Amino acid sequence: MADVVKRIRRKGRGHRRNAPMSEINVTPFVDVMLVLLVIFMVAAPLMTAGVPLNLPRTAATAVPSDPEEPLVISIPAEGQVTLMSEPVADDEVVNRLRAVLAERQTDRIFLRADGGIPYARVVQVMGALNAAGFTNIVLVTDTGGPRMDG
Repeated sequence: MADVVKRIRRKGRGHRRNAPMSEINVTPFVDVMLVLLVIFMVAAPLMTAGVPLNLPRTAATAVPSDPEEPLVISIPAEGQVTLMSEPVADDEVVNRLRAVLAERQTDRIFLRADGGIPYARVVQVMGALNAAGFTNIVLVTDTGGPRMDG
């Protein structure tokens, strides 16, 4: 008799021995999401610049951002010009820049030059930028350098 009562109680509560678990275990999902979050937080700052440079320092403030993706030309310590992280030969710079300028809404370009390269090389690249039609050249520097006003 007691056996029958136990069976009825089990049936009444809806418990079965071989019933599949109806709850989803979200702990592994949360673990994976947290790991992905940490990976993206670490990797995102590393994806900003493709060419490693030692930029000169300045006390000036940062330039306000533009909704269009900035066009960046870089000159690393070796002196090879790169346009948006792609190396460009010196004799192709003006033609490539003219083609890029035809597709853009603004003539703003950011010039990133390593602090150790000769100034004459920077002026040479600035001349190529001007010859291609870029008149709004922004020189990229690191903040925290010496001030000129004392």
